[in-house]
Amino acid sequence: MKTFDIIVIGGGPAGCAMALDLNCRGYDVALCDQAKFPRDKVCGEFISPGADPILEQLGVLASIEALVPKRLKGVAISSYESAELEMDYPVSTETGLRPSSLSVPRFQLDALFIKKVQSTSVKVFEQHKVTDFIFDNGCVAGVHGWDENKTSFSLKAKLVVDAGGRNAVSLRKFSLKQEPKGNGKIAFSAHWQGVRLPDDYCYMHVSRPGYTGISSVGNGRANVVLVVDRSVLDCERVEKVEGVEKPETFYHRVLMKNRRRREMLQDAERVEPVRSVESLAFAVRPVPCSGLVLVGDAMGFIDPFTGEGIYLSLRSSQIASEVIHAGFQSSNFSRNFLSVYDKRRQEEFGGKFLLSRVLQWLIYNRPFCNRVLKSLSTNRVLAETLVGVIGDILPAKKVVSMKFLFQLLVSPFAGEANGKGLLSRDNSLIAK
Repeated sequence: MKTFDIIVIGGGPAGCAMALDLNCRGYDVALCDQAKFPRDKVCGEFISPGADPILEQLGVLASIEALVPKRLKGVAISSYESAELEMDYPVSTETGLRPSSLSVPRFQLDALFIKKVQSTSVKVFEQHKVTDFIFDNGCVAGVHGWDENKTSFSLKAKLVVDAGGRNAVSLRKFSLKQEPKGNGKIAFSAHWQGVRLPDDYCYMHVSRPGYTGISSVGNGRANVVLVVDRSVLDCERVEKVEGVEKPETFYHRVLMKNRRRREMLQDAERVEPVRSVESLAFAVRPVPCSGLVLVGDAMGFIDPFTGEGIYLSLRSSQIASEVIHAGFQSSNFSRNFLSVYDKRRQEEFGGKFLLSRVLQWLIYNRPFCNRVLKSLSTNRVLAETLVGVIGDILPAKKVVSMKFLFQLLVSPFAGEANGKGLLSRDNSLIAK
């Protein structure tokens, strides 16, 4: 049985980032993925500006740039068919320039990541599906699974990292997934040709029964993602007299109900089947044993309206790698020692998770959503701060405060009520 220092399950961005980082630290790493690359995945294909330094450190940014990817200036939001409010990322204090986000087809991104891993001394096992763990005195000490020939395999290691996504073996084995209270969400995604996008932004349209994200991925194509509550789809099916509505039909019908989306898509054509993924937002219970660390979507998923999962995966992998390295230095892979990673991850992203919950409530409440958009449109500092946090270039504490929320919900109306006009970029009042 082959033995490694570390086994990483999953060859997506989180798993590859772990493998690359740990390999650079001198560890003997194996990476297992059940797929044969390149493979595709439902994704917003939107990578926030905060990921650029990490991608460069991992040695993959240059390869991504060689694809001449689409660079986006920020986010444009429309509230219940209002005109889009374009919000640029704030100017960097280091460079004096406005950063931009990457928009890259997921199959290309994952292919570049796995190619980079294969160029190192990491042992990559494609088409190797991990189904269970090897235990030694209650501590995870390896993995069992099946290869492409349905032949069983076993690998041993001092530590296992599960980056297997929302269906990770750890989540099933230990029943760790905590579904959100209320309705879960489901996303539908497909690439379209010929979409009319006014500018280089990710266009977010909020309207019942959910929201969409539309952004160019280059070569005349755009990724069009629809997110709705699972209950909406179930109700639609129940109300259908003549049978179940196909996902493609539901997807198209909901997209075209919104006037702003209809203007963008009316002359466009969907060029691939509609794909879907459920359980968009969930939390995860603590790992119950030693020798095991979870990263990426296996640690839980943030709603895509207020953040994309790739930066979260990459940064979480960095944090986990630092803790794992310390564990090797002290020969300590206990559950208690490795839980430092959970604490550090929560410290860094707890504010972002709270922001996600607050904004989810706001966008599904039409009066409040309209009010927030009006606040952002009359105060560019407010808008750039919010999109800076969403883009992972400003800390969440900038907006997770009563002061900021008060400005979002009250500021434009206070100015109008006093007859003093609107707020300027520096938050001072300007005359009408």
